[in-house]
Amino acid sequence: LFARLGPHPRSLIAEATADGELFEYWVHEASHVPTQHYHLHRWRMSGEHGWGMFARLHERRPDFVHEVLDRVAANGPVVAGDFNARVGPKGTWWDWDDAKIALEHLFFTGKVAGRRRSNDFARLYDIADRWIPDDALNREAPSERDARKELLVLAARHHGVGTLGDLTDYHRQKNAPCKPLVAELVEEGRLVAVQVQGWKPPAYLHPEARRPRRVNGRALLSPFDSLVFNRERTERVFGFRYRIEIYVPEPKRVYGYYVLPFLLGDELIGRVDLKADRHNSALLVQGSYAEPGVPDEIIVPELADELRLMARWLELDSVVVKPRGDLARSLAAAF
Repeated sequence: LFARLGPHPRSLIAEATADGELFEYWVHEASHVPTQHYHLHRWRMSGEHGWGMFARLHERRPDFVHEVLDRVAANGPVVAGDFNARVGPKGTWWDWDDAKIALEHLFFTGKVAGRRRSNDFARLYDIADRWIPDDALNREAPSERDARKELLVLAARHHGVGTLGDLTDYHRQKNAPCKPLVAELVEEGRLVAVQVQGWKPPAYLHPEARRPRRVNGRALLSPFDSLVFNRERTERVFGFRYRIEIYVPEPKRVYGYYVLPFLLGDELIGRVDLKADRHNSALLVQGSYAEPGVPDEIIVPELADELRLMARWLELDSVVVKPRGDLARSLAAAF
């Protein structure tokens, strides 16, 4: 949210979730979604979810999911750690125990909801109708076909313009069932078919998309920001190749562990690898890089101001620039 709102109460998401304004669900990835759109995801909740881990659990322990649901109903909200259900030795960090598998199945099918996150970011599960507002729970759910169309229109509104793949990726839909729906939306005037110079596939414009002559944005973008979460689209629109490297072994990383693209105007002109050092009250710039052809005198003052703003928001006393990256020397001189 910092990229969109600037400094804001860091409890904002938690408060909006607790108040029922947002709910958590698997949309693009694990996402916070306006509760007013709850009905648009009911078709997903009512579908078949026989993914491998759940199918194997159901075969081994056919009544276990119902037992977990009963326990959530009796004791919720709960975290997965409240259950002692691991079978066999603990494996990798992806190795969910039986309770976590059951809870995620119940979460995906809408029987339980993510009420909030604990201090260690564990999801607290509760029965959905305990806190999802009644008007959202009781609103008539559209058919899968109509819900898919509404999600495509929402994606177009957020993107402004996008290919079929851009629109489907936003809510993690598949191209095949959505292709004829996009054609229908064009016929209905809810999308406008356009050709974007340099793009091979046809594109679709939201009819209310604004076409400003100038964009004055400035932001450090999270790796999960919708402007950059579709890496192929980011490269196609901005000419900016971006990959998250948190899963890459350190010797093989190109830019760093947690790298944020820097938006200035309507261009992505650089990136920084950031870390909050709470012990020393410093925002560490572990690496700093300008895109080819971007002069230091253009990027450094704006990036330095944005880093100061972020440090203040995080309640850190200083910004420390480490000597890694082509921008490091010039950026360090700004502090």
